[in-house]
Amino acid sequence: MDQYVLVLNCGSSSIKFAIIEAKTGTSPLHGLAENLGTASSKLGFSYQHKQHDGELPVNTDHQQALAVIADTLKQFEHLSQRIVAVGHRVVHGGEYFTHSTLINEQVIHAIEKTSLMAPLHNPVNLTGINSAQNAFPHLPHIAVFDTAFFQTMPKHAYLYALPYELYQQHNIRRYGFHGTSHYYVAHEAAKALKKALGNCNLITAHLGNGCSIAAIRQGKAIDTSLGFTPLEGLVMGTRCGDIDPSLPTYLIEQLGYSASEVSELLNKASGLLGISKLSNDCRVLEKQANEGNQQAKLALDIFIYRLVKYIGAYLAVVGPLDALVFTGGIGENSAYIRENTINQLQHLGLELDADKNLEMRFGQSGLISHTGSKPIFAIATNEEWVIAKDAMLYVH
Repeated sequence: MDQYVLVLNCGSSSIKFAIIEAKTGTSPLHGLAENLGTASSKLGFSYQHKQHDGELPVNTDHQQALAVIADTLKQFEHLSQRIVAVGHRVVHGGEYFTHSTLINEQVIHAIEKTSLMAPLHNPVNLTGINSAQNAFPHLPHIAVFDTAFFQTMPKHAYLYALPYELYQQHNIRRYGFHGTSHYYVAHEAAKALKKALGNCNLITAHLGNGCSIAAIRQGKAIDTSLGFTPLEGLVMGTRCGDIDPSLPTYLIEQLGYSASEVSELLNKASGLLGISKLSNDCRVLEKQANEGNQQAKLALDIFIYRLVKYIGAYLAVVGPLDALVFTGGIGENSAYIRENTINQLQHLGLELDADKNLEMRFGQSGLISHTGSKPIFAIATNEEWVIAKDAMLYVH
């Protein structure tokens, strides 16, 4: 009899959920609650390849959405009764966790302590853990940390140029996030290249509402754009990415912001949303830009320019590049973002095949580069399968 893992991936504005057979990665039921906290909150799930729509009230929060998801799963008893573990994506493990772990009170306390470093994510990850423990009290619950993949970064990459005591005493350093996604697509790219991952130099770009890029040398992460919190680096849906470190002080001392207001501004009101004044959804902005909205186009131009700069920087540190990989909701589906990014990198040996770029969307994975280019892939990520396999390590 098949054994299944329920995987919960609580993002800043969404909850992905799936029942997964860990050995094969097959998922008879999976779904998404999205646009949480907005008037357009919605729930959809696929069961045996048939799409179903659930119902969520307007402005549904994560806890309410998880309660609806739990009730939905209980309707499929033949699956829910064969769930042997629950795997939880947790964004920030700090220096407490370098690998996945069975959740207990000490683990929950440690996740709470790192919440200030991931204010959009760890609190909702904990909501998912608490709700799932109530719904499935007799199952082992396992935390799988985004930060674990980046434990191979060398000190010269993960340390900031701050007084060393801040690292020694307070663990202030770059941690990196989206680790399960970068781990998965790196392995998939190596398979496509027919090489061992340990022989691959890759740049992987996870682009969604949250964005990060990783430099992978000989199969190991050596640098990444996200830092002490998931705020550094690329422009994101509502997060600013790299800014002058003195700007928060200026906002507080000269413009009268409080510290909490600055955090809210940088994490929830900036990025694509802040620039466009329209939306954090790349699909909306692409449509508006194509219709002549200059503010939407500006937001996309800034997003792309920052991405181009990071790819260029990582080309300098990974060594001879074996492949560039796009993944995440934007990276997998936005032919516009991929095209306008790669068009600025042709002088570095990267060139798209326009037809393949348009074809490789909506769950399709494959090569999108032109003959003669360094390989460029669009790969649909599968963080949930990574989480499921880790969770099964704790099933006896």
